[in-house]
Amino acid sequence: MKRLPEAEFQVMKAIWAYEPPVTSSMVMGHLSGEKSWPIQSVVTLLSRLVEKGFLRSEKKGKERLYYPLVSKEDYLQFETRNFVKQYHENSFISLLSTLHQDKELTDEDLDDLQEWIRKRRSD
Repeated sequence: MKRLPEAEFQVMKAIWAYEPPVTSSMVMGHLSGEKSWPIQSVVTLLSRLVEKGFLRSEKKGKERLYYPLVSKEDYLQFETRNFVKQYHENSFISLLSTLHQDKELTDEDLDDLQEWIRKRRSD
C-alpha cells in the first residue's frame, strides 16, 4: 500500500462515509462543505484511486459506481504505523511522550489509555 496525497485521501474519506456503491455525485456532495471541487477534478482523483487499487469501479447506465477495496481502518493503520516508524523510531512510547509533553494528553486520555492497556493484558 502507498501513502495517498491529501486530495486523494479526502476523496477516500468521502467514499468511506457511504455504504457502497458510491457515485461521483455522492463524493461531490460530501466534499462540498470543505472547498469547491470541480467535478472533473473529482473524476480524475477517482480514476487515480482505481489505478492505485484503492477503488473498484463499474459502469451502470450513465453512472459509474465506486467500491472501496481498502478499508478506512486498514489505511489508517498503515498511515499510523508509517508515522510512528518515520518520526518516532517505531516507538509508541516516544509518540505518547511527545503528545504528553505538548499537553495533548489529558488526564482523561491517560485514564482511557490505562483502561485500554488493562483490557489488552486480560485478552
